[in-house]
Amino acid sequence: MNRIAPLFLSLLVAACTSTPAPPAPASPMPPMATSAPANPTTPAPPTPPVAPAAPAEPEILYSVLWMQTAAEYQANAEQAYNVARMRLDEALASKSWTAATEQTGAFASLPPAVILDADETAVDNSPMEARLLKARSRFTAENWEKWVSEARARAIPGATEFLNYAKSRGVEIFFITNRVKESEEATRRNFQLLGFPLNDKVDTVLLRGENNWTTGDKSPRRAHVAQSYRVLLLIGDDFGDFATIDGKNREERQALVESNRVRWGRQWIILPNAMYGSWERALMGAAKTEEERTKAKYDALRVE
Repeated sequence: MNRIAPLFLSLLVAACTSTPAPPAPASPMPPMATSAPANPTTPAPPTPPVAPAAPAEPEILYSVLWMQTAAEYQANAEQAYNVARMRLDEALASKSWTAATEQTGAFASLPPAVILDADETAVDNSPMEARLLKARSRFTAENWEKWVSEARARAIPGATEFLNYAKSRGVEIFFITNRVKESEEATRRNFQLLGFPLNDKVDTVLLRGENNWTTGDKSPRRAHVAQSYRVLLLIGDDFGDFATIDGKNREERQALVESNRVRWGRQWIILPNAMYGSWERALMGAAKTEEERTKAKYDALRVE
């Protein structure tokens, strides 16, 4: 038998034979809440503090975390440079091979070179973005130049190994970057610390502001290299590292990708960068205010 049954029966008998207790008096209804206390001499209870809302997560947060922590990012970078190494060998064996659309005339006998972007292609600047996130601050030219002057950017996975392999094959390494010319000393120092091969006799770090290269368009600098070298590969993280894209909208950029589809992964090697880039300007168009930029981003979302 269930051990609870005898206890239940005894309680039932006791309840039937004992005198019920009188009901407890009803508690008075609480007064209706009003704007003032019912008794003016009694202070109103303090309002409980409202917990502060968690700070909004900046849009770039996940991009920086992905670049710094995701094995998938490292795999993408290593893959890009592994492909670059294979294509380099292929390009060296073919005198008709060139990666630069700016290369014209007879170039088969020119010495070989590769052209790379610097930021988020050869070196990783995500620690600067992480600093801004932790400080709840925004990107400015001043904090960018401060970061560059520290010469503390790390190498993108696979970059150092590829560059030294290219150098061992007699290939000149050119960096075309939109860092300003005033940052050349710090940029070269950073590259040297990372073991990137640099030429002391030829200017291989071509920055914005040098030689009347006043804009971010890299085509004139690619043409400058192509005058003296056969350009085997272009390696970058932004469309502008491969072609002139200034002023082009999203549709025009997509068409340019399609028209050059045979180059991707062959003469043109692109690395992932979700933190920033020319794609943002193409996306937001003429938007000026924060509200307009946010609206442009939501309008661009594809739901099917």
